[in-house]
Parts: sequence; structure tokens; C-alpha cells
Amino acid sequence: MVRAVIYARFSSDNQRDESIDAQIRAISEYAKKNEIVIVGEYIDKARSAMTDNRPEFLRMILEASEQKFDIVLVHKLDRFARNRQDSIGYRMQLKRHGVSLVSVLEYIDESPESIILESVLEAMAEYYSKNLAREVQKGMKENALKGLHTGGKPPFGYDVDPETKKLVINEKEACAVRLIFDRFLEGYGYDKIMNELNVHGYRTKCGNPFGKNSLHGIVRNEKYTGTYIFNRSAAKDVDGKRNNHKNKEDDEIIRLDDAVPAIISKNIFEQ
Repeated sequence: MVRAVIYARFSSDNQRDESIDAQIRAISEYAKKNEIVIVGEYIDKARSAMTDNRPEFLRMILEASEQKFDIVLVHKLDRFARNRQDSIGYRMQLKRHGVSLVSVLEYIDESPESIILESVLEAMAEYYSKNLAREVQKGMKENALKGLHTGGKPPFGYDVDPETKKLVINEKEACAVRLIFDRFLEGYGYDKIMNELNVHGYRTKCGNPFGKNSLHGIVRNEKYTGTYIFNRSAAKDVDGKRNNHKNKEDDEIIRLDDAVPAIISKNIFEQ
């Protein structure tokens, strides 16, 4: 009896649970046709194959050592990895435990020709991912040059106008922002400010009580002075991790004065 587990993944807002369902259906049909028994599933939702930030994938790699399955079935190789180095490394880990990787849509055997085919497929997957990231970044840069919100949650104190896509002041939250800056100028510490905010019922954009990190992010955000900033954080390292305390060179950063409605003055921000 050949035992297999399913690994399925989708990575963006344009893909949803239906994408996972389609992958599992195709894999299950392949397993039935080839008399392979499915003994488990590992599913990562909204996770990129370009990073190791895939909990279910990492759990699968770890549990391969327990020899509970013989094959990992994927819909396509790009579900497993879109980075050639990661693909080789993780496949070697599986191989050490006697586990094979099988793509149900791409016929790859142990022949020398399949080595070339596999390399081409992996290179194409990596190219697609990096090219897509470049095009997305290009679109975000164009929006930034127009002072438009580029996605994600807006900063505390602002909402996004659904028609113009620009930031507008959320008056209730703006009161808390002004309070934070006033208290810092009065010499209050983080704990005292946090307590005052939480006692008055203020919550972060995620609905959580204020902590030191959220306060630190607010007092360092120039948007509150009306200055729009984009592309400041340094690029991710080779492991896909970003150092949010490291900035890019000034000539790479987009900075637009008076492109956002100001909540505080530049004078207060610079004190």
C-alpha cells in the first residue's frame, strides 16, 4: 500500500478556498486512479511559496521523519515551492526519509530528461513569482505617486475613502493620536499613555488594546503631519525576513508633502 499526504496552498486575495478545493479534488482523483491511499492533508491558506512562513508545510516536512507516508502529492510543483533553492533543499529532506514528491499535473520520473524538465518548471515558477511581485510593486508605486493608499489597513487615525482611495481623517481615532503626542510632550511614559488610552476605550485598528509597539509606530509615522511616505522599509533578506528598523536610501523613498490630511503639526512631530 502506497501512502500519501496532500499538500495544497493558495497565496493571494485572488485565490480563495475554492482554489484549495480544486487542488484537493484533482489530487484525490489522481490517487484513486493510481491506487494511492491518502492518509493526511496539509493546507496553507494565503501563504507564499517564496518564504518559509508556511506552518502546515513545515509541519509536513517535520513529520516526514515519522515515516507515516511515502509520497507528498501536489497539484503542481509551484504549490511546493517557487524558489529553486528551497525546492531542492526540502525535497532532499523528504528523500532522506524515503518520501517522494509527485505533481499530479506534471509527469516527472527518474529519467535524466525529467531532471531538465523539473529544473525548467521550477525556474518558470520562480520567474512568475518574482515578475508578479515586480508588477505589483510598480502599480503600488504609481498609486503612491498620486498619494493613494497602497493597500492594507490604514494608519490609526485614518480611513480610506472608497471612491478616491485617499486617506481621510477618522475623527475619533485622531483624538487619540493627538492625545498620544500631547502626553509624550508632557513627559508621560509608554505605560502611562497606554493605560489612559485603554481606560478611555481606545483600540488599535485590529481592535486590540494599545501596547508599546503600536505607540512606537504612531509616534514615528510622518503621515500624521501630512507627509505621504512610501517604500521606506528595507527589502527582505535572503530568508524572506524584513528588518522594519532599517530604511532604504533617501533616493529610493517616495515622499510627498501635504498629500495626506494632517492630524498634528510638523513642529509637534519633530519635538
